[in-house]
Amino acid sequence: MNEFQLIKRLTQSLATNPAVVVGPGDDCAVLDLGVPGQRFLLKTDAVVEGIHFTRETPPEKIGRKALARGLSDLAAMAGTPIAALVTLALPKDFDPDQVAAIYAGMNALAREFSVAIVGGETTTNPGGLLISIALLGSATAGRIPLRSGARVGDGIFVSGTLGGSMAGHHLDFTPRLAEARWLVEHFAIHAMIDVSDGLAGDLRHLLHAASVGAVLLKTSIPVSQAAKAAARVGTNAKPAVLAALTDGEDFELLFTAAPGDAVALLDGWKQQFPDTKLTCIGKIVAGEGIRLNDRYSSQLFHGDGYVHFA
Repeated sequence: MNEFQLIKRLTQSLATNPAVVVGPGDDCAVLDLGVPGQRFLLKTDAVVEGIHFTRETPPEKIGRKALARGLSDLAAMAGTPIAALVTLALPKDFDPDQVAAIYAGMNALAREFSVAIVGGETTTNPGGLLISIALLGSATAGRIPLRSGARVGDGIFVSGTLGGSMAGHHLDFTPRLAEARWLVEHFAIHAMIDVSDGLAGDLRHLLHAASVGAVLLKTSIPVSQAAKAAARVGTNAKPAVLAALTDGEDFELLFTAAPGDAVALLDGWKQQFPDTKLTCIGKIVAGEGIRLNDRYSSQLFHGDGYVHFA
């Protein structure tokens, strides 16, 4: 049983109440707490030593990444962060200076995005360092893009460049909070997700949620310089486009919008965010799966992104 099969099994009959607008299955839960025009977002995320960082990773960057991951999920729902709770699980031989530096990195990012760190929990973990962060955010009712909203004919867009993130980007990325809010304020964004498990894997989440398929133009996929450099290393290296499709830890926005909005959307983005690339990489189609097209062929792509305990 892999990660997503386990999640499906565990979330089949969870307790709920009338405040829940969106429960398990999206980037964040959405709650209606009675504030007119507002919805509240809940998200938790964890980083684990040996999976998301190593013992040699600078501690400030560990703390930054721990908070940034959840902020990226809030961005996928066009949210504004409010507050965070931090659970810290430490090995018995922990270094207090390292822990203080982790918090310094976390605090620096929290101040950048006006997130209040309001408490948490500390415990021990003999398997190594683990940091789990629960986030509260808000969003405008009626402007929260869900995974399930993709429509046949929509253009598929992705921000930034993809692949090779473990060369450094996974520690230094900036959550696309401002970009996501700009998108929903100016355009009808039908579906959105953040690219954390790989473009192919996260696109499949959108496709499954909406019962649709996708066609991607291979030459339009924005490949990072890190992925291109890694592809040149040797004969066993992953091809750059495959890395962009499957590597994960990119933390970019992947979304769909009506094709008639494409030109205005791309032009407006370029003016608003000139330092961040935005690319239309394909379209939503009837059917299922991902088809990868180039000048010479069209074939189903069976690759996926990162999956825990696959």
